[in-house]
Amino acid sequence: MIARTAAIAGVIASFNFPVLAQDGTGPMPENAQPRSYGGGWVCDIGYRVEGAECLPLDIPEHAYPTGRSYGTGWECNRGYEEADRTSCNPIPVPANAFLRSSGYDWQCERGFRQEDEACVPIVLPERAYLTDDASGRGWTCDRGYEAAAETCSPIAVPENAYLTNADYGAAWACERGFVRIDDRCDAVVVPSNAYLDEASYGPGWSCERGYEVLNGACVAIDLPENAYLDRSGNRWSCNRGFQLSDGACVLGR
Repeated sequence: MIARTAAIAGVIASFNFPVLAQDGTGPMPENAQPRSYGGGWVCDIGYRVEGAECLPLDIPEHAYPTGRSYGTGWECNRGYEEADRTSCNPIPVPANAFLRSSGYDWQCERGFRQEDEACVPIVLPERAYLTDDASGRGWTCDRGYEAAAETCSPIAVPENAYLTNADYGAAWACERGFVRIDDRCDAVVVPSNAYLDEASYGPGWSCERGYEVLNGACVAIDLPENAYLDRSGNRWSCNRGFQLSDGACVLGR
């Protein structure tokens, strides 16, 4: 009987007192507006729901409200950074630098490079020019020169070679028909039944189809019965249904 009486009293109380707003439901408080979809309401930007109310956020100077329901609810303006989640301090930009497009970091101007928290002038050696690389030394050597310490030295290109203009790796390569031996380019000696091969490895030549390398020469492949030249043209395999046995292709079992 007591439990039933308590239940009835609870129902009556629910009619006599308004339902408190939780997460944007119930009567709309001040500093709120109806949701753009569905029912309920949302706090105005710069306010956050607490119980049945929309209370103002404590937004520091040089900050703006984000409208998010999580985190601080605000972010610092461009050129400022958050400090202890309570304030926005100016980002210190050194001389000869500018704020990046993100507004949260800085970059040295062209002709300067970062050194700790400062921008120092780039000392440009002879035969060099400035680059847009924000990291590193900020310059590169002219064509035909390579960086050595803080200078640009001429690249020693041997006869029958050319500059590669590569940023890394070999600074020069041999002309077609020549192969690199130490620091020189020697003419490729192409044997009979072979042709020049521009691969970066090997002797600089390959055998024609139907020939194979043997002791620095190209000799005709003795193709056994029931065999065929493979894709390279310089080796052979047994036909389907046959298997290799003592240099011949015999029927498989």
